Amino acid sequence: MAANRVAPSLEEFEALAADAFAALPAQMRRLCEGLEIFVADFADAETLAAVSVDDPFELTGVYIGVDLSRKSVADPTPGPDRVVLYRRPILDEWADHGTITLGELVSHVLVHEIGHHFGLSDDDMHRIEDED
Repeated sequence: MAANRVAPSLEEFEALAADAFAALPAQMRRLCEGLEIFVADFADAETLAAVSVDDPFELTGVYIGVDLSRKSVADPTPGPDRVVLYRRPILDEWADHGTITLGELVSHVLVHEIGHHFGLSDDDMHRIEDED
């Protein structure tokens, strides 16, 4: 019964993200060595400003770091590269969509942010999705 359902906790959402990552091809996971994956309810004000988003419900995930196409061994490393998935906006998108599972949506957002880690733009990824 839908009335008795509760939204997954941050920990349960982290498990969904871990499952989505584990399901990626081994070669893709190898290219993500050192990439940290986090889950938060919403992006903070600094992150929203950095990506020019006003409404925290509009940002489902973000990649923070230097993408692989621009990394150099000569560059100082300011910290680990990160993907952050935002639980509440993803839950809202899932509820609005209605035709995919929450796990599928988490996987989609994770792969999109990993695409940024690989150096792909949003336009690149939309083009790739349109080809499928």
